[in-house]
Amino acid sequence: MEFDWLEEQPKFFMLGYGLLAFVVVVGGLLLLLDVVPSWFARRREAQLVAASASGAALPRRPKQREGLFALFFLLPTLLLLGVGLVVPAIRTTLLSFMDAGSNDWVGLRNYGWMFSEDSIVRVLINTLIWVLLVPLVATSFGLLYAVMVDKARFEAIAKSLIFLPMAISFVGASIIWKFVYAYRGDGQEQIGLLNQIVVSLGGEPKQWLLESPLNTFLLIVIMVWIQAGFAMVVLSAAIKAIPADIVEAARLDGVSPWQMFWQITMPSIRPALIVVVVTLSIATLKVFDIVRTATNGNYDTSVIANEMYNQAFRYGQNGQGSALAVFLFILVIPIVIYQIRNLRQQREG
Repeated sequence: MEFDWLEEQPKFFMLGYGLLAFVVVVGGLLLLLDVVPSWFARRREAQLVAASASGAALPRRPKQREGLFALFFLLPTLLLLGVGLVVPAIRTTLLSFMDAGSNDWVGLRNYGWMFSEDSIVRVLINTLIWVLLVPLVATSFGLLYAVMVDKARFEAIAKSLIFLPMAISFVGASIIWKFVYAYRGDGQEQIGLLNQIVVSLGGEPKQWLLESPLNTFLLIVIMVWIQAGFAMVVLSAAIKAIPADIVEAARLDGVSPWQMFWQITMPSIRPALIVVVVTLSIATLKVFDIVRTATNGNYDTSVIANEMYNQAFRYGQNGQGSALAVFLFILVIPIVIYQIRNLRQQREG
């Protein structure tokens, strides 16, 4: 096949524009965040050295000037937040009150649709199941594992094994587990691990990802498998931070391992537990990759983020997709507020 320069020329131009944009953005950020601050720092240092050598009073910057400098260095971050977060959030909110083509105002019709359409109600229920189960189960497994391997000889290896799934993307993990749940027709050799186990025990293989509501729980297993390592690492660090004298005093008082866990360990790691649960709750509310890769949201497995994508980008329903996005944002807000208040209380305490 011969290379046609005229046909491929637009692609090369687009590649060139992309590289140029990359250089401009990276160069601009480097200039604002490194070159300019370094220049001001060297200039200030030279002034201090000159003043010290001459015995004159050290020059002081006016407070107003320092405030301007601080604002100058904050501008790139504020600009990125405004362009990448604030403006899209406002536009999405406005679109949620408009029709599919974003032409006419429809009020709260899109929000009413979320709670009246049976398929969307199923999506909301699925999301609720995810948010209730994933943080609870992943945190429980992580805590149990952290306690079991704490101070064991093989602790480092054991922690590495459970943390390993964190290095895999959600898409990669979903593909792995699709092979675990894989099904082949009757009379064929089953390649899925789960169906292999069922067949070896004398059962009949099933199409696990097609059976609702079981398939939702099987997808939740993927998320738990990934996030249990995160919970284990955070909680293990919190357990190791418990003062040794408290543990030793409890042992001298004759407390049992069970009492040690509930009366010493759990109260001591409560802040870390809250951080883990809140972080996993937010991550679970936004789950998209697992559902998209494993089932494409079919067979009653869809969640808010997946349905938001479908409505906005597949079905052309900009208003309904935006309403789902706003609703998802509203669900995240109370969790974030709780986390901020909890961190503030810890800082003041």
